[in-house]
Amino acid sequence: MLCDVCAKNTATVHLTEIIDDQMNELHLCEECARQKSAQMEQQFGLSDLLAGLAEFEKPTKEVEAVGLKCPNCGLTYTDFKKIGRLGCGECYTIFKKYLGPLLKKIHGSTMHLGKTPLKTPKVTRKKPDLQELRDKLQKAIEAEAFEEAAKVRDQIRELERRNKNEIR
Repeated sequence: MLCDVCAKNTATVHLTEIIDDQMNELHLCEECARQKSAQMEQQFGLSDLLAGLAEFEKPTKEVEAVGLKCPNCGLTYTDFKKIGRLGCGECYTIFKKYLGPLLKKIHGSTMHLGKTPLKTPKVTRKKPDLQELRDKLQKAIEAEAFEEAAKVRDQIRELERRNKNEIR
């Protein structure tokens, strides 16, 4: 299938546009697809969306933000509004006061409320040291919990045995 725009190259990109309830299919070569993408970005880009949302804020906040500049990457708040992307991780801290309301408008919240991982990493328990076990043994004896004291005593012996073997 040939490109609908240039009719020279083979169409590798297929777009479907819906404008005023009318569906138009475009079959484009890579070069024409790049040009179409650039046109779409100029007409309505992410930066326009962010700038439009930011304009709903109080004008006094925008005036304050104009002079802000990230010391790490040099991005200004004005540049952020133009390109729609932050320059580095430090920008989040620098522009925090102005990003909060913007994120709340886009996501409905300023905190991440997304999914949790299916598999959570196993929590590694800290192995008790000899002194902790001796304290636990003393408490068990004082509470007359002799079964517990016997278990702790066995743990102490095992730990002492391992320590001796490690020294050798």
